[in-house]
Order: sequence, then C-alpha cells, then structure tokens
Amino acid sequence: MRLLRYSDPDFAAQIEFCLAASSLFDPVIEERTRGIVSAVQERGDGALIEFTQRFDGASLSADQLPVTTAELVNAAIAADEPLRVAIQEAHKNIAAFARRSLRKPWQMTNSHGAAVGEKFDPFHRVGIYIPGGTAPLVSTALMTITLAQVAGCAEIVVCTPAGRDGSVNPALLHAANYAGATEIYRLGGAQAVAAMALGTPTIPRVQKVFGPGNAYVVAAKRLLFGQVSVDLLPGPSEVLVLADESADPALIAADMLAQAEHGSGHERLWLVTPVARLLKAVQRELGRQLGKCSRRALIEPNLERNCWLIQVADLEAGVTLVNRIAPEHCEVMTRQPRKVSEGLTTSGALFLGPDSPTVLGDYVAGPSHTLPTGGAGRSFAGLTVDQFQRRTSVVEYRRPALRKALKSVAKFASLEGLDAHGRSAQIRVKA
Repeated sequence: MRLLRYSDPDFAAQIEFCLAASSLFDPVIEERTRGIVSAVQERGDGALIEFTQRFDGASLSADQLPVTTAELVNAAIAADEPLRVAIQEAHKNIAAFARRSLRKPWQMTNSHGAAVGEKFDPFHRVGIYIPGGTAPLVSTALMTITLAQVAGCAEIVVCTPAGRDGSVNPALLHAANYAGATEIYRLGGAQAVAAMALGTPTIPRVQKVFGPGNAYVVAAKRLLFGQVSVDLLPGPSEVLVLADESADPALIAADMLAQAEHGSGHERLWLVTPVARLLKAVQRELGRQLGKCSRRALIEPNLERNCWLIQVADLEAGVTLVNRIAPEHCEVMTRQPRKVSEGLTTSGALFLGPDSPTVLGDYVAGPSHTLPTGGAGRSFAGLTVDQFQRRTSVVEYRRPALRKALKSVAKFASLEGLDAHGRSAQIRVKA
C-alpha cells in the first residue's frame, strides 16, 4: 500500500496515479471481445456452445442452456431457512426503495394552452447478467432483477455462468427466481451479453442489458451499445473512506478489506484524511486483520498494488479529492457526516457515519449495489429502477393552441428552409 502526504514533493503526481484509467479499458480485451461478439452474431447458438466449453469447461447443447423449472424447484427446496430469510429481507428493502424511485407520468399546459408531458413504460424484455467467478453473487441477482420486477418488465432474462458440470449455484437460482426472473440461462462472459443483445434461436434478443461483470462483459456492453441499450459499465469494486480524528481505524481497515476480497485483483481502496496518525493506525489494522481473512491470498497483492492512504491538508481538501476520484463507495466517517456529504457529488453511493459500512449497501439496505467505477461516477449514476422504464414525451394540441403556435412555427420553418414543416401546421388551421 502507498502512504501519501500533501507535504510530499511529488504529491500531485502520485494523486494522478490514483486517478489512472479503469482496468476495464484494455485494447487487447476489447479486440478479443469483438471476435466473440462477431462469432455470436454469425453462428448464434453454435458460438455460445463453443465459448461455454472453452471458457467455463461445460459441455452443453443448445437445449441445455435454459435452466429448467425442476432445477428452480430443487433450488428452492435446498434453500435453508437463514438463506430464505436473508433473501426475503433484502428483497423487501430493495423493492420498497425501487417503488419510491419509479418515474410517474406527468402533464402540464404550455404557453399555447396545449397539453404536454411524459409517460413512462417498462421495457417489455430486459436482459440481466449475473457474474460467476469465485463466489455466487446472490446479492447481485436481487439488486438487479428486483428492480426489473418492480418496474413491471414482462420478460426478465438472466444469464449467469455454469460450473464445469453445467450446474448453476442453487442459492443464486433461488434468489433469481424469487426476485422475478422469467428465463434463466447457464451462459457467461461476453458471449452472454452478445446473445441477449443480438438474439439467437435459443435466446431471443432483449431491449436493454443490465448487470456488472468482468472486463470482457463490460467490453461487450460497450461494443453492442446502439444495437441494444445498456445500463452502465461497472468494473472492479472500490471503496474510499473520508475520515477525521473521530474515526476508528479498525472500522476503516475492516471496510477496506471487505472490498479487496472480491478477488479480481483490480479492486481499489483509498483512505483520505487530514489526520496524520490515522494513516499509520489504519496501516497497522490492515496488517492485523488481514491474518483473519480466508481470502488473504487474493487480498494481499491487491493491498500492495491498489491501496492508497492519503493525508490531505484539511477536510475541505479531502472533499475536493474525493470528487476527483469519484469512488464507487464513499464512507464518510467524520463528526458531521451528513453535512460533509453535502459537498460530495461524484460518488456512486454514500455511507454516512461509523455504523454504515458498505456491506449494508452490498446486501440489504435497499439501493442497488450496481454502481459506477473507475471514475465513471463523475458522469454516471448507479443502477436505479427508472432505467428499466422507457420515457416517451406526449404532445396534445387542439385548434386554439395550434393557432397560437403558428407564427413561431412559420418563422422556424422559413429560417431552416423547410416549407413543408410550416405547411403541415398551417394546413390544419385552413382546414
């Protein structure tokens, strides 16, 4: 890990290193992904079968890609009571938060006296990617599928990688089914995104693709944007703790280790504080608590490469730096966390006070944990239920309102040399 102090002569250069581009933007990965997408477009299910064998080690036929009703029933039976309770509790909070966030139709009267407004309809068919990897991301199933369910999407397609034996983790299946998935396919990687976006004989195309994934999944979403709508491009997890002298170093270290254990090797961790002694205290705690982590082998290299403990001149400078970094998760461990948070404008999600660890947002608090990473928070927000809704503007003029608009319409049409535009409005008044 790196200790940086604002008094260091190379502090500005070191900060620029902290702001390095996300690991998602790799030209080699993008070129490989382009080949996968092209193969799916040209060969459909045949390409899916080939890539599933090559990348996941599972030998499947096209008719084995869909998860069966029997598998879902067995997954529900296998779920123990603590798992059922946890899924129900998380789903309840996520759904309640989503319902409050739904966009609702509205209407107003404009200067001509016409009715104008917007209506919001759910996408009919959406695709959701749930990563596989070293852990079954049951929480991600809930944090994405539930939003589609609350929005009212009729067809909710889920793709998630299978194990070498072709099976999908039963806890993940139970969560996806409980949250409202209508179709589940044992399919991972860029090929899954391509299948949902382009369609194959087995997997009809969707209108929009959602969900996090590795660099190949994100590259596929980026390459297919335009042929299909996508949510955002979330990459490896990040956490930044903004702290003052009131913060407990043990809590800071625990939260940083929690994000580092995801295991991609590209997770990024920051502590930003004006308190010099907190840097060393957190460094000691990281070393002490690391020995208790079962995934130490994954965490330790990440701490060496992607962990920064930064002393700034004061809390105001800290807020400025946080907004430059635009972290996925920002924990505010200060004396007045809510007041401090008013100045934080680029973080994916804010966690206020010592008793609000990021893990609550990961699992049960309510907001989706699919969030922008790699500095994308400067331009993008996290996943919200309204992204499952399609916005349509509505315009309704009657004859008196049309008459009021004619003069301005005629002027614009004349300026732009589009006489048929002006005539299309004028003809109605003459009629």
